[in-house]
Amino acid sequence: MEENRSNWNSRFGYIMAAAGFSIGLGNVWRFPYLVGTNGGGAFVLIYLAICIVIGIPLFYMEVTLGRKAMASPIVGMRKLTKKGSPWVSFGWLGVLSAFFILTYYINIMGWIMAYIVKMLTGAMKGFTAEQFTANFNDLMANPTQLVMWTLICTVIIGVIAAKNLNSGLEKACKFMMPALFIMLIIVVIRSVTLPGASEGIKWYLNVDFSKVTPQTFLTALGQCFFSVGIASGGAFVYGSYLKKDSNIPEDGLMVVGFDTLAALIAGFATFPAVFALGLKPDSGSNLLFVTMSNVFMNMPFGQIFGFMFFLLMFFAALSSALGYLEPISSSFSDMLKLSRAKGTICALTSIFVVGLFTIFGLNIMSGVKIIGKNLFDFADYLSGNIMMPLGAIALILYVLIVWKFDNFREEVNAGAKGLKVPAFFKPIAYLLPIALIIIFVTGLGIF
Repeated sequence: MEENRSNWNSRFGYIMAAAGFSIGLGNVWRFPYLVGTNGGGAFVLIYLAICIVIGIPLFYMEVTLGRKAMASPIVGMRKLTKKGSPWVSFGWLGVLSAFFILTYYINIMGWIMAYIVKMLTGAMKGFTAEQFTANFNDLMANPTQLVMWTLICTVIIGVIAAKNLNSGLEKACKFMMPALFIMLIIVVIRSVTLPGASEGIKWYLNVDFSKVTPQTFLTALGQCFFSVGIASGGAFVYGSYLKKDSNIPEDGLMVVGFDTLAALIAGFATFPAVFALGLKPDSGSNLLFVTMSNVFMNMPFGQIFGFMFFLLMFFAALSSALGYLEPISSSFSDMLKLSRAKGTICALTSIFVVGLFTIFGLNIMSGVKIIGKNLFDFADYLSGNIMMPLGAIALILYVLIVWKFDNFREEVNAGAKGLKVPAFFKPIAYLLPIALIIIFVTGLGIF
């Protein structure tokens, strides 16, 4: 199977694709509203610390494991251990995490596409604050519209993903990632130059640890995993397309660095503008739809900047959706012996069908609750706060107990020329599963 496995055309192509997988709605949608609801700068500091201490090492481990296996996550873990081994659970957790993320992720892409059209047509001109909220709520309450927009996004993803690795995913990300950063910087410049924007910058950078709870750490950990893409199979399968002489330490640092930078910049695009118009930064998950629509429609040339903002959100979402889809579609292909195109169709069809429940959970099935959450929120909670942390714990335990740290270090540094994983990192690595378990159980309120 691995003899015919595709490889990235270039180092730049891999970095852009991996960065594209990491840089998505986790950066421009999820990160700003989590900052807004978790006290600002304190959450940012905790998030950065987790990315450095936990995110980068786990990203290295997952990518290196994928390069060694040269297969999709489930089949790859079976190759490295054996079919039926408990360690194969890491592969299953990754694929299932990606699956449940996509069931609602493509739904959100549909919201973004709807708002791109609204910005282009000027449909929200002259709205009051209450009308912006009502406009969003009307969209959420309309299952027909949501299904239509979600289906369009599903088809777009499928058309790109069904092509071979280099002409589809890699080529698309080479264009989308530079375009995303250019548009994001333009929006930031407009945001920070608005009258009163300095108050938003101060709030964003203000550190208030009085609002920090154990749940804050679990939320930051889940955000790191959601954003960087750890334990969701994407890093594993992207690593499986790497050649043996690829420079994982340097490339991985750039990928996580780009991802973190995009999240931080997104905060500067959001909060200065929010404060400039006297709006609230803690409005939750509808921050970028209700609040930012209000912002753009009330600034000079706002329709143009609003269109750019939602377009960059769509690019970010699309690149990540392609990354989340890859472990699922490649698992279909590897396990059922299907072509790439057929594996993509099977994966997207099943995701779309299950995803209908996350759409209906916002309207006609809103009364259905699981642990107090509607079906949409539960899919997010299950994947980001349960399955991905469990997958990360399984990953680090496999590396330390089965593969052994010294063997991992030798493999990850193969091809490295400058930056390498140092030997002194070994004792730190053994603290990682303890830290992960503590954050996980305290954040869930188990103890």
